[in-house]
Amino acid sequence: MAPVRSSADGSGPARRAGRAVGRALHLPFTGTARGIRRATHAHGAGESGLGRLIELHAINGAGDVMITVALASTVFFSVPTDEARGRVALYLAITMAPFTLLAPVIGPLLDRLPHGRRAAMACAMLARALLALMMSGAVATGGLELYPAALGVLVASKAYGVVRSAVVPRLLPPKFSLVKANSRVTLAGLLATGAAAPVAAGLHTIGPPWPLYGACAIFVWGTFAAFQLPHKVDEAKGERRARLSTHEAHSKRPGLRTVSRSVLCGLLANAAMRGLSGFLIFFLAFLLREHPLPGQSAAVSLGIVGVSAGVGNACGTAVGAWLRARAPEAIVAAVLCTTLAVAVVAAVFFSGAMMAVLGATAGFCQALAKLSLDAMIQRDVPEAVRTSAFARSETLLQVAWVLGGAIGIALPLNGVLGMAVAAAIVALGTLMALRGVLAPPRRHPSSRPRVA
Repeated sequence: MAPVRSSADGSGPARRAGRAVGRALHLPFTGTARGIRRATHAHGAGESGLGRLIELHAINGAGDVMITVALASTVFFSVPTDEARGRVALYLAITMAPFTLLAPVIGPLLDRLPHGRRAAMACAMLARALLALMMSGAVATGGLELYPAALGVLVASKAYGVVRSAVVPRLLPPKFSLVKANSRVTLAGLLATGAAAPVAAGLHTIGPPWPLYGACAIFVWGTFAAFQLPHKVDEAKGERRARLSTHEAHSKRPGLRTVSRSVLCGLLANAAMRGLSGFLIFFLAFLLREHPLPGQSAAVSLGIVGVSAGVGNACGTAVGAWLRARAPEAIVAAVLCTTLAVAVVAAVFFSGAMMAVLGATAGFCQALAKLSLDAMIQRDVPEAVRTSAFARSETLLQVAWVLGGAIGIALPLNGVLGMAVAAAIVALGTLMALRGVLAPPRRHPSSRPRVA
């Protein structure tokens, strides 16, 4: 006769039922984690290390949005409109103005640390974790001590962005274009931002410091995740530093200007799009607070326009990965012309709906333009200086965003005037994009072109 099994050995009905309930409770979390890991590590990204960078960038996006929600609630939403404009102007003066001077230094400084890229990203994460804790004490009062810490967060965030752009080319899987890799990284950051934003809003209902506590925990996680990247991220064998431009025809140090005029034109066109982004963020923030959408509050109006821009950016990133563009100059020119047309229509037929349409169009076209710029740099810049070129170009784009934001905060709150200024900013970039189309790309003889 077979022995009778009792529940004391852990195999009884009650124990089995408990295990089944435990598995049911853990399945949504473990299943989601496994699904995310499969998505980020697909098509060789896991073997090359790109998957870990995608996950790190998602952590970065989640932490940044936590700090953004905490600062926005303190600097912008917690005071009357007139005082809010003064606070944001003070925020720009104390944080953005010094950053405009520091940003050009970030790329060259990090370029001198090619063997410490993982450490640089980890330090950028850890610095923001500590600064978030420092800001948690001042976020409720909005004291002046908040602004130097916010400047430190901004500099650390942009330093991470520059290093991340330089790291991506070293983690490409076989037969994987740089455009597709950047699309995956950017899309992961956008999805993490969208998922973390409501969590940050929920934490803010508990208390103003709580989003900063959440940001601190996320960035501590990112500090350890940065060291999980492959060791080849820190290898710099055969690399040289690239300059944005040079007037020496016989120079042995190639720059973006000497490599290809189309790359320089594409970079300036992208700078115009990034400047438009900074302008719209600050200008529409005050305009919609003073004149919200019909039947909506200021916060809801800002949310509608912000979600429109975010959805447009995500769609542009997804289309860029799917498009497999063979003529990135033409794509940059097309998206700049499209944005210019929408900006002109928004100025002539100004309305709340047109602001949302312009935000969505700008987000969509900015994503495609940036991916096309990546393709041009990959095609025309020699591999020996390609990593440095990405770092320098990213720094210039961040400076353009700061300048656009400064224009937005200084401009009177007139919708038609604002849309006209937006059209003028895009028009400058459109001229450079069209000039890039007319300039034939010059391929470097020592590197085979790989344009997505």
